[in-house]
Amino acid sequence: MTEHASSVAPGESPELDVSIILPVFNEVEHLKQEVERVRAAMDASEYSYEIIIVDDGSSDGSGELALTLPDVRVIRFLQNRGSGSARKAGTTAARGRVTVWTDVDMTYPNDTIPRLVKELDGYDQVVGARTSEQGTMKSLRVPAKWFIRRLASFLTKTTIPDLNSGFRAFRTDVGRQYLRHLPAGFSCVTTMTMTFLSGGYSVKYIPIEYGKRAGKSKFHPIKDTRRYGVQVVRMVLSYNPLRLFLPTGLFLLVLGVAKLCYDVTEYDFHVTTNTLLILFSAFQVFAIGLLADLVVRVSRDRDEVPVASETQTGRP
Repeated sequence: MTEHASSVAPGESPELDVSIILPVFNEVEHLKQEVERVRAAMDASEYSYEIIIVDDGSSDGSGELALTLPDVRVIRFLQNRGSGSARKAGTTAARGRVTVWTDVDMTYPNDTIPRLVKELDGYDQVVGARTSEQGTMKSLRVPAKWFIRRLASFLTKTTIPDLNSGFRAFRTDVGRQYLRHLPAGFSCVTTMTMTFLSGGYSVKYIPIEYGKRAGKSKFHPIKDTRRYGVQVVRMVLSYNPLRLFLPTGLFLLVLGVAKLCYDVTEYDFHVTTNTLLILFSAFQVFAIGLLADLVVRVSRDRDEVPVASETQTGRP
């Protein structure tokens, strides 16, 4: 990985209001347009900012083009490592108190980034919830995303209108706590939502328009959807395993007790082997769940960043 970064001017504070992370993989046709759109919006706002372009091993000249753009920091990967790796590298290098994630494929309303940052006041993360689905293979994507979103909502006990939107702003100090959890691929945005919610941080959703993608999509509907689902379950097991183990154990316990009652009445108090197996399985699930919960509580960081206060005023 190589980085080309503009130096901080004499007397200028190294900490800014906003760092905008732009992961790029073969987006040469519209990269400059998107950067100019972001810059125009931020120049018209009250926020000091920086733009960090992370070239994820592009082969179409996107990295070379990024180096010619004025007033941007550029991080280049020598080979493609995935959007999660790119966002992680950009967030690690960010100097802003707020980090913004977005894309440069013309889908997200990048001219509204100042509004996204403004909505963060009193919250730890703001997510742009898309009001429409513009991706390919809608017949597969829509029901799969609905199911995974409902699963995530159940496991986190929170209503989640858009689980994997790539348009979001969050407190940099909070987000950096969870960079080690980020996978290399598209499910990094799902992970960032789940880690904030599981860690007790506030997440706000604002509706956004989602445009048609420019260029070719890198999203693989079947493979990436499977990864989204697995990542949701993995994050819950990492933060609140009882949310998964407790309902499962209760279901097995009720089933076992019902089967026990059936055995008593039908087989003259003779308990069948499968009934004992069901009850033993319920006991095992409860035991594993309690052990997993204990491990999570013991290993949880003691120096977590405090949640945002609703009484916060001024700039984020």
